[in-house]
Amino acid sequence: MSQKSYNNTPSLYLIPTPIGNMEDITIRAINTLKMVDVIFCEDTRVTGQLLKYYDINKKLISSHEFNEANNKEKLLEYLKNGCNVGLVSDRGTPIISDPGYELSRYAIEKGYNVISLPGATALIPALTSSGISPMPFYYYGFLKSQSSARKKELEFLKNIDATLILYEAPHRINKTLKDLSDILGSNRKISISREITKKYEEIYRGTIEELINENNEYKGELVIVIEGNKKALEYKSLTIKEHVDLYIQDGKSSMDAIKIVAKERGMKKSEVYDSYHSIERSDL
Repeated sequence: MSQKSYNNTPSLYLIPTPIGNMEDITIRAINTLKMVDVIFCEDTRVTGQLLKYYDINKKLISSHEFNEANNKEKLLEYLKNGCNVGLVSDRGTPIISDPGYELSRYAIEKGYNVISLPGATALIPALTSSGISPMPFYYYGFLKSQSSARKKELEFLKNIDATLILYEAPHRINKTLKDLSDILGSNRKISISREITKKYEEIYRGTIEELINENNEYKGELVIVIEGNKKALEYKSLTIKEHVDLYIQDGKSSMDAIKIVAKERGMKKSEVYDSYHSIERSDL
């Protein structure tokens, strides 16, 4: 089903808002906030401050992760009545690690336009200021708060050769750094950006090990940018022995290295074991 975004029919507008500095908003976003008939927002208090700053007066409807599903019919009623609807999160672009997906999907299913405006999001300035290769990148967002679940996610992410982008809360950052070191390796380049666009904006750069040893006091909202797994680029050109030896050189036991290689190559552990040790015997 194709849709023309600008066909003079009621539409849902996804409107990015500043992530810190109030001036980081486009003229188009301001004009759209003025144009829409009603605004669904994550927190009416936060959005109210933004509208007051730009002298805009609109009806606000609270729509967050806990009530978004219940707001779908309310959204539909506005669109059916010919109203244009704005949707904002507290900061940045709606839907990107923020609420909004349920409402936008429902509007599309019902045949209404969903028009997304370009604008502020924390991941792009964190990436471009990190000093780490920007392309390709893999945006993952927030890791799970539970340690076992977080480690499982990192096991999935560790072999991706693209630059990784994560969001993290300050009270979990030290545990996350330790997990990153244990699972991704301590020598990967990393940057941690905090309070992007705000007065106390800071960027910490180095290896994972270096940032752990610095014992920085990370406060505010954090974006982590991590160098991709460059070894993954080499796997296809490696023999099984070379692949296993690569992990042994990193401090893994031979059996752990064999398990990792089997998983990465989609082979049985016994096949990797036999292949690795037959090559060893042939070297004798």
